[in-house]
Amino acid sequence: MTKRLQPTRRSVLALGGAALAAPFIARPAFAATTLRYGHNNEVASVAGAQADWFAEALGQTSGGEIEVQVFPNSQLGKLQELAEAVSLGTIAFSHNTAGALGSLYQPFAALDTPYLYRDVDHLMKVTDVDSPVMQELNEGLIAAANVRVIYAHYFGRRNLTCNKAVMSPEDLAGTKIRAVPFPIYTTAVEGMGAVAVPVDWSEVPTALATGVVQGQENPVNVVLNVKLYEVQSHLMLTGHMSNAEVVVMNEDTWQGMSATEQDAVREAAEQTRQKATKAILDNEESETQQLRDLGMTVIGEDEGLDLAAFRASVSSLVDERFGQQYGALYEKIAAVS
Repeated sequence: MTKRLQPTRRSVLALGGAALAAPFIARPAFAATTLRYGHNNEVASVAGAQADWFAEALGQTSGGEIEVQVFPNSQLGKLQELAEAVSLGTIAFSHNTAGALGSLYQPFAALDTPYLYRDVDHLMKVTDVDSPVMQELNEGLIAAANVRVIYAHYFGRRNLTCNKAVMSPEDLAGTKIRAVPFPIYTTAVEGMGAVAVPVDWSEVPTALATGVVQGQENPVNVVLNVKLYEVQSHLMLTGHMSNAEVVVMNEDTWQGMSATEQDAVREAAEQTRQKATKAILDNEESETQQLRDLGMTVIGEDEGLDLAAFRASVSSLVDERFGQQYGALYEKIAAVS
């Protein structure tokens, strides 16, 4: 871990409720350690804001000894590049989907399997760094890629948006839908009946505006904060994935820390995990209503969405492609209570 003097810089965002529940600690004029955190999200989104919350929290829990500099909006690279940068130690922290981390250690992608979790509480228990499932996956990730998970927060239920009403998988036949460029995500889109077009997130607004794709899938907070309602007319509440956003750290950086510094990271991680999850949960219903108010047509089961057909179609394709590979892991996830 590189030690150097660096002026402290903080981003302050008024998102997601009250300030972190940590005592105020007077900070020195210079932090002893400066670490970089790169990600692809907009700072206005909860996924983007939580990186700043973590930076603030770690400044507090470390007594000002550790400063985290946050670089949002793909400033330091796209999703795959950020994952590799943490592996190489070019940056200390990043966050990504579990499916994306599958590019570093394949079994991680199983955590993003569509229709996998019973509810949000189940997801949070599975993705807790101390759960049997996450401990096993983390050991594999560290060995394979020199990267460890430090926390994961609820990211929301992913829903479909399109420029037409979609009631069943048959309505998506031949429709090009943007997919996160990782296998579990393209499977979800294809399982819903569409043509999956892998597009990096930084290129999605342009791809939608120019018609390269006719739709995409994301939690409602992303649809709202990135103003996708300006280029998409319909929101279908398919809820096909309940995601955790996974925050990872370079293993060499972790091992170079003292026990006290590691404890500071753990404490900041737990604070941020809880705060980000609460922010997402608190906002999901209100954000869906805001999208209605902004002119989107929202289609759920009450409006005729055949959720059972989507679940059956997606689950069938998931079982065909990943059942043999991840079957044992799926059983362990189901056993978490």
